[in-house]
Amino acid sequence: MAGGGAQDGRPTDGGIEIWGGVEATIARIGDDWRDQVFETGHQDRPDDLDRIADLGITAVRYPVLWESLDPRHPHHRGWDWHDARIDRLQALGVRPILGLVHHGSGPAGTDLLDPAFGDKLARHADAVARRYPDITDYTPVNEPLTTARFSALYGHWYPHGRDHGLFLKAVFNQCRAVILSMRAIRAVNPAARLVQTEDLGKVFARPGVPDLAFQAEFENERRFLSFDLLCGRVGPGHPLFRDLGAAGVTERDLAVFRDGDGRPDVFGMNHYLTSERFLDDRLDLYPAHFHGGNGRTAYADVEAVRAGLPDDDVGPKARLRDLWERYRGPVAITEAHHGCSREEQIRWLRDCHAGAVALKAEGADVRAITVWALFGVVDWSSLLTRRNGHYEPGAFDVRHDPPRPTAIARHVRRLTGREREDHATLTGEGWWRRASRFYAHVRPDGTPAPRAAETRRLLLVGSGRSAVGRGIAEICEIRGLDHAWSVGRDDLAGEIEAGRAWAVVDIRPPLAARQGVSGERLADLCRTRRIPYLLFSSEKVFDGSLGRPYVESDPVAPGCETGHQLADLERRALSAHPEGLVVRTGPVLTDAGTTAPGHLDGAPVLDAALHGASAPALIPLTTGCFSYLPDLVHAALDLLVDGADGLWHLVNDDEDDWDDVVRRTMGRVGVTLDDDGASRLADGRVVLRSERARVMPARESALGRYLAKHRLVL
Repeated sequence: MAGGGAQDGRPTDGGIEIWGGVEATIARIGDDWRDQVFETGHQDRPDDLDRIADLGITAVRYPVLWESLDPRHPHHRGWDWHDARIDRLQALGVRPILGLVHHGSGPAGTDLLDPAFGDKLARHADAVARRYPDITDYTPVNEPLTTARFSALYGHWYPHGRDHGLFLKAVFNQCRAVILSMRAIRAVNPAARLVQTEDLGKVFARPGVPDLAFQAEFENERRFLSFDLLCGRVGPGHPLFRDLGAAGVTERDLAVFRDGDGRPDVFGMNHYLTSERFLDDRLDLYPAHFHGGNGRTAYADVEAVRAGLPDDDVGPKARLRDLWERYRGPVAITEAHHGCSREEQIRWLRDCHAGAVALKAEGADVRAITVWALFGVVDWSSLLTRRNGHYEPGAFDVRHDPPRPTAIARHVRRLTGREREDHATLTGEGWWRRASRFYAHVRPDGTPAPRAAETRRLLLVGSGRSAVGRGIAEICEIRGLDHAWSVGRDDLAGEIEAGRAWAVVDIRPPLAARQGVSGERLADLCRTRRIPYLLFSSEKVFDGSLGRPYVESDPVAPGCETGHQLADLERRALSAHPEGLVVRTGPVLTDAGTTAPGHLDGAPVLDAALHGASAPALIPLTTGCFSYLPDLVHAALDLLVDGADGLWHLVNDDEDDWDDVVRRTMGRVGVTLDDDGASRLADGRVVLRSERARVMPARESALGRYLAKHRLVL
């Protein structure tokens, strides 16, 4: 076996296998095609497969999608692309689980409502099986019921239906496609196994409201429809049998499932934190965007984890138990992903794994947990309906070239036995377990579990009263990062030397950094204790004479005394701790709207707009290079948690002309700028850009959120 891949598919940590997945959706929205293999860059990185194998996972959900082999597809890959990658996976000892349709509706010329959809997909399945006769595991259609909801009930994806009957037809057509595809595959390889996936989020209702109880019961029965169809359970006694008939799915149509050969060999649950919902008729308790209804009753549809339900009723273990108890067949978590800060992503993966291991210990046949979106996802925050370029990293961050392993990769390697130690931030609980998660009106029984007395914390060095200091502390609270401010030289050195800090963040201005424990001494203490050190610096290490944006490899050229002091701090810190992290910022835009004391000079961006100033007053507001404080802190903490090192420029940046960004942003608040009113990049101003990766949101996004926070965008 080449390349050090996982050995023979044996269970790893906790007695279950660790699988992985490449987000491979090809979804059609109108005439636009979203292709995640292309959008995450995986299409052009064959060495991604070696990165997967290095994690020690035993199997990977991998695409041979119907649409990608159609020459009309904008990102047509062809057989050669698939041949090379499947050959490489097998050479690395990683078992492919081949997907044939992933949230798709097939190539142009068919869709989920096409009665021949299943026959057409089966022909593709036959071609795949004949080309790869030794591949055993298949997922012909990922999440049939979920795809049908988004495509035929909610209208998000093609064919954009909004009807319960169309939804049921789409579910039936996809499940029929699964069974016909598996019959075609098994005609080539009789040992082929069906690994069927579905999102099984449960719906809860406020007690004592019959209409809500009815809605929750209906949705909780409906969530199993795809599995029930494949297992041949849908007949006259099934709760949805009459609805299917009304949608045109006859008992004769259902006969395709009667032989039982559609029963999955592995029942896969794709589980997401917000998949579990709580229905409440008290609309006034929730923001308007949660309001909805079923045509009879109006209710708010909110996240169940925020509703004060008992912990044992929600979460991955509870939902995996539902699946096991209903079908009594092998089960697995086939997607585990959380779009949040890095340590929260790890905590979610930890909780999913712990739930699977605990259920297996109770006697359930739990096979695996799947680390989903190894290379991240793009625009899933809008269900792919908007091209915002919103990227959520996975085990690797593809904004870097080559993709940079994140702390998630380190955690996966610990689960597979490739590393011994896990990340110190895992001592905390995810936000879905902290008391702060509950809506204000909820009074849950019991009290939150106390933090462990010996929790290692993030040590902050500087002023907690500054705008930047307050911003860092607030975001640490939001992210559940135990942290403390250093109160003096002895306290600072003692915390580090006693091993009570897992990392140090230094936000002191240059003069303060020369007093007490110097930046050089602080970096050396961190190096000695083998903990990360983060120093904040700024654009002042450059004088603005270069005539283009400055990148990390440009030599420093300070134009002021503060710049000289910062450049000296950077040099000394990285010399003392070569694996330390230095973050340079632009002028920091804080939500205080004015300035941030110390060496992080705030930019009074849009202050004039906040006070109703005219267009000409906007001219001097900014140079077009800034770092919005919440974005800056989140990005810097992600780098710190990931173990990144060296110099990084963290600014809100994009390719758009700054004048256009200002015009569009101000237009959203009713301020029109003419050519003389737009903000111009002045000579001698310093603009930063990163040659390592753009990990900060775009400028327009930052400005829009800043305005929204100050109630200037409705």
